Amino acid sequence: MAEMNGSRKHISISVPDQPDTMSPHIKSAEELRVIGFNLSDFSRTMQFAICVAGVFVFYLVYGYMQELIFSLEGFKPFGWYLTLVQFAFYSTFGLIELQFTQDKRKRIPWKTYMLIAFLTVGTMGLSNTSLGYLNYPTQIIFKCCKLIPVMIGGVFIQGKRYNFTDISAALCMSFGLIWFTLADSKVTPNFNFVGITLISMALCADAAIGNVQEKAMKLHNGSNSEMVLYSYSIGFVYILMGLFCTRGLSPAFVFCSQHPMQTYGYAFMLSLTGYFGISFVLALIKLFGALVAVTVTTGRKAMTMCLSFLIFSKPFTFHYIWSGLLVIIGIFLNIYSKNKDRIRLPSLRNVWNIIQKKQTSSLSQMV
Repeated sequence: MAEMNGSRKHISISVPDQPDTMSPHIKSAEELRVIGFNLSDFSRTMQFAICVAGVFVFYLVYGYMQELIFSLEGFKPFGWYLTLVQFAFYSTFGLIELQFTQDKRKRIPWKTYMLIAFLTVGTMGLSNTSLGYLNYPTQIIFKCCKLIPVMIGGVFIQGKRYNFTDISAALCMSFGLIWFTLADSKVTPNFNFVGITLISMALCADAAIGNVQEKAMKLHNGSNSEMVLYSYSIGFVYILMGLFCTRGLSPAFVFCSQHPMQTYGYAFMLSLTGYFGISFVLALIKLFGALVAVTVTTGRKAMTMCLSFLIFSKPFTFHYIWSGLLVIIGIFLNIYSKNKDRIRLPSLRNVWNIIQKKQTSSLSQMV
């Protein structure tokens, strides 16, 4: 708005406190709604507890249902068909959620959605198919290491430079993955490097999709429900055409028809819990920041691995523990590198001074 006063020109620019459109998962800062429940009336401590409980409960059930489906004898070759069913459910959930939003317009171009759908198909389809070749904990440990392809892509594509902490994090994750993979190859009779290749490709697609989605939503101001609806709907068409061309649709359909509860029933629970889980992750990010959200989700993945060994019988070796700890150290270094101003670690000199003071006080007490 511009006003003319004599020869002077005054320009007034008003900046809104909040964006006009926000994620449909989280309605506003004053009224925080997650999957229909209003959390605004609770204290911050209670909000944190509810969000953490939601992340753990829904994603633990998600991991359990995913491994349970692949424990059904004869289902392992049908990972792509499971992805097809998941995409159908996610598209339905996105369509339902979109009906409860005021602005139902499609803001992001079709060309962008076709790319996002392709990357989403690669992420979920290759991840599901890899379970036909890998232990579930091996898949989880690979998912924890998305930093590695992100850094490699940043160096070769964008010419980025990384500091010593980032490089140390990537090295810890890399050596942890190698150690974990070697341990898995020794204790798993049917170990196959095809699974490693599939989950690595899924990891690269997952690393790319986040950047594409973020850029598209910021540039075109699209909502989460729109993103889910169109990207998963187009992805559903991609997978359907792929299964039809490779003649993989008919045998998968026949097999699932013979076990409807163990396939379609479990797939519905898998999709529903995954959809609800992301709602609580978004709430954590909005209320407490990305650092807290990453910490909570990393803890969830660690618990998922422990429960996988407890609930589903599988070979075990202590090398899993040591290699897993190495990956956790890498994750911590990555979080610390991105939040150095918020995480203050004592320097080596301060640690040495503390040790010397304790030694001096203990000697004086002995005297």
